[in-house]
Amino acid sequence: MERYVCIHGHFYQPPRENPWLEAIELQESAYPYHDWNERVSSESYAPNAAARILDARDRIVRIVNNYASISFNFGPTLLAWMEQHDPGTLQAILEADRQSRRRFGGHGSALAQVYNHMILPLANPRDKRTQILWGLQDFRHRFNREPEGLWLPETAVDLETLSLVAEAGLAFTVLAPHQAKRTRPLGGGEWRDVSDGRVDPTCPYLVRLPSGGTLTVFFYDGPIARATAFEGLLSRGDNLAQRLLSAFDAQRSWPQLVHIATDGETYGHHHRHGEMALAYALHLIAGREDVRLTNYGQYLERHPPIFEAEIVSDTSWSCIHGVERWRSDCGCNTGGHPTWNQAWRAPLRSALDWLRDSLASLYESQAGAYLRDPWQAREDYIHVVLDRSPESIEAFLGRQLSRELQPAERVQLLKLMELQRHAMLMYTSCGWFFDEISGIETLQVLQYAARAIQLGRECLAKDLEPGFLDRLQRARSNLPDLGDGRRIYERFIRPAMVDLASVGAHYAVSSVFEDYEPQAAIYSYAVSREAFRRERAGRARLVVGRAQVASEVTREAERFEFGVLHLGDHNLHGVIRQAGNEAAYEAFEAESLEVFHRADIPDLFRVLDRHMEAPSFSLHSLFRDEQQRIVNRILEESLLDVEAAYRRIYQDYAPLMRYLADQQVGLPRAFEVAAEFILNTSLRRTFAEIPLDITAAEKLLAEAAEHGVQLDDVSLRFTLEGALAHEAQQLVIGSDDIEALERFERSIEFVGGLPFRIDLWQVQNAYHELLQRQLPNLRRRQERGDTAAAAWVSVFLRLGEKLSFRIKR
Repeated sequence: MERYVCIHGHFYQPPRENPWLEAIELQESAYPYHDWNERVSSESYAPNAAARILDARDRIVRIVNNYASISFNFGPTLLAWMEQHDPGTLQAILEADRQSRRRFGGHGSALAQVYNHMILPLANPRDKRTQILWGLQDFRHRFNREPEGLWLPETAVDLETLSLVAEAGLAFTVLAPHQAKRTRPLGGGEWRDVSDGRVDPTCPYLVRLPSGGTLTVFFYDGPIARATAFEGLLSRGDNLAQRLLSAFDAQRSWPQLVHIATDGETYGHHHRHGEMALAYALHLIAGREDVRLTNYGQYLERHPPIFEAEIVSDTSWSCIHGVERWRSDCGCNTGGHPTWNQAWRAPLRSALDWLRDSLASLYESQAGAYLRDPWQAREDYIHVVLDRSPESIEAFLGRQLSRELQPAERVQLLKLMELQRHAMLMYTSCGWFFDEISGIETLQVLQYAARAIQLGRECLAKDLEPGFLDRLQRARSNLPDLGDGRRIYERFIRPAMVDLASVGAHYAVSSVFEDYEPQAAIYSYAVSREAFRRERAGRARLVVGRAQVASEVTREAERFEFGVLHLGDHNLHGVIRQAGNEAAYEAFEAESLEVFHRADIPDLFRVLDRHMEAPSFSLHSLFRDEQQRIVNRILEESLLDVEAAYRRIYQDYAPLMRYLADQQVGLPRAFEVAAEFILNTSLRRTFAEIPLDITAAEKLLAEAAEHGVQLDDVSLRFTLEGALAHEAQQLVIGSDDIEALERFERSIEFVGGLPFRIDLWQVQNAYHELLQRQLPNLRRRQERGDTAAAAWVSVFLRLGEKLSFRIKR
């Protein structure tokens, strides 16, 4: 009897983009990475695209793309982020799906996913349908094929959801074993109760739907999945392989499929080197003759269901109470705060439901004046989300408009479509999953709600914020100083809201420090400069200008005039207003410059405020990433002064410090701080240099050891890893530069003696690329008597051994 194994990974991160900027801003909790998407991608998504298989001596034998051998799905919003910020990993994922089609009889291993991880049993039918259709279109856009299966967020399911999945043309989905209610042979017979996870997971089941349709469901092996995710099964790849193989039973009369489903982040992010354990398990299974790796599409084509099943509606894989984790204080939480409650979940959902329904009726009425069918247009709007070019927008309007629109009406319509997009994003499941309403996941869904409210205020002439906050007030925080949902919204959400004037203020402030081109991009906005002057007198700077700010999303645009006075350090005063006539701006510019050149700063404040007659702004008006960067730039001169002072102390008292160390006398705290600051700063600069100055680095490390300095290993490691990865890529480009290769070999030797571990993963990937692409060519030249090629090959193979590759000479 045939035996098959399939491992499914659900790869997903919640959308984290600022709803007004369409970009993720700095998240300190992800340090040393910029944000959690970047961190998890580095720890899981990228490693699974280049997983190591090691020999008994921990040398790299092969580097493989795990995605090509498993079943997987990626959240559409995560793939959108990857397209911009990690395109190499995205291309590896797409290539893996192409490879899997060749490997598994034309069936790609990628599954589609509902668009923004909404819990579908708690959604209304209209949102369920749009979420499914958006997920499918995103899949077609990226994978260039039709999907066969669909992953449901949290595997949360009800019969209406399955009916909509079947109507959309999908063949199957994957559920947890406890979501099966009862089963029987397809030909009829007695139903068998399989509740509480007793379903046999080694075959697919046909589910008959109220709509008259059917859908195949695969119920994964719960105990093995749980052991993989939570019980240490990934500590060794052979353990995982053996556990999977042990699930076969000779008593079964059908071709058995042993399969598991876990969060994809299990492999690398939750369990360090989990991707290597996965790779080795796949390698062991693929090497056997009595079992074969497969994916769900291939297995289903070869072995259609011989049993049918009924499901337990309103259930999920991560809440033992069904779907209560996303609407009530059911007791499910992360376990980190045993005295906290999650009673805030119900009023949060109630407030969002009220907002959604209030917006829906207004949207339907307003959009009906422009569109043939407002809700069909919403389903079609995914094409614009995926491609916001003017051509894509025109094509969308051509399909959906009931009449020609004026430019202002087009802006209104795009705002209405964005309103609906954010009204769905605000239901992203992570907003309820964790312990506290003020957590970053819940703040994210509240930001989406705020954006929907703002758009409703602008294009529906209806302010729903008071009613929303009245309902949100019932959601109590576990942190007494935060109070409730209303106070959290007023403290964290409302100040983050952005409009075109906010973008104009950001542009005005940052133009004090930046040299923008006449046409500039500020996140999802385009700024067209019409007039601009920047003057400097000593430390003071004055900027005056006029520019148009336009949203690349809604195409809304306004012209602004601004003036900014920077007195040095953090002292900055700016004003902005909607642009008036040419003469008024010229008078403002002339008077501002004349007063600035007289160095009459008090009078200049009065001139700026009198001409603009608008609220002033400061460095606080900058968006977060730019604010951090410019503050660092402003502080640079001050930090150089501080560094110079510490360096004087360190150099002047270094002999005394050495004497104290020799006498085993502890350093005074002032000396200790100076040494720690100077040596870590100097090492960080040295580690950032390409190529690495090994002599300087060794000298600094010796001094640090001599004085017992605590090294900032997180920052130093991150800096050195980045520099080495960059240098390795330069080797790939330069390919046969033997001097660069020898220099890099010395750097790798140096790294091996550091007092902290350096991750050479990216360096090894670059080496592997050279191993496959360049080495065969150089070997052929070596065989023809090319002495330069022979020298390169010798150094290259030596470097490979230092990078833990198993080298065949």
